[in-house]
Amino acid sequence: METPLSSPIFAAELRKESKTQKQQHMSIVGKKFPNLSVNAMNDLGDTFKVNVLEEAQKNNKKVLLFWYPKDFTFVCPTELHAFQAALEEFEKRNVMVIGASCDTPEVHFAWLNTPKDDGGIEGVTYPILADSNRNLSSRLGILDITGESYDEETGDVTLEGDNVTYRATYLIDEEGTVFHEGVNHMPLGRNVQEFIRLIDAYTHVQKNGEVCPANWEEGKDAMKADRKGVADYLSLN
Repeated sequence: METPLSSPIFAAELRKESKTQKQQHMSIVGKKFPNLSVNAMNDLGDTFKVNVLEEAQKNNKKVLLFWYPKDFTFVCPTELHAFQAALEEFEKRNVMVIGASCDTPEVHFAWLNTPKDDGGIEGVTYPILADSNRNLSSRLGILDITGESYDEETGDVTLEGDNVTYRATYLIDEEGTVFHEGVNHMPLGRNVQEFIRLIDAYTHVQKNGEVCPANWEEGKDAMKADRKGVADYLSLN
């Protein structure tokens, strides 16, 4: 006997709803990073799988994962070179840097072999994820999709927008928990030093059990997370 839930009409409506449902960005701060392996490319031309969660947990490292819209564009190479220039500072803090976009590994490698003075990223040595099937970026909700339309006759879904990622950044601790995420619009490049400051702050919290107030930097006073702690801090600052 056919029930309303098993009817072809209900099933068609359910498919339509799921296909046309807009991508939603849900914060994952305080949660484990998605357990998903993605193709990656390095400067040697090797294609391999990277699971960001496993990199953090198995290597007992923090991970900085930054997404950018496209290879061979404009703001993007300035960011990749900026993270490369600061790579030693991240490594001193036991942090693994990983770049990411929706380009293919082959396009990444072509860009990695393009000289800096020709708009390329030659000299970048950290791995770059190639999320060309958009499995991870769609799960994170960071794709530039401004709308969707559903054709009832053909069942096709048409996306509006470039379907590439915004400039999203994730800081992940040694247990795989996200302790920072941020998303910039396409024209806005990131300040790499701010991520070093955030890593220093979170490491201070981990080691000392204190919390870090506004504008905290390494060497400055932190405070106890209680009424007396904030009173003492504010009386001196």
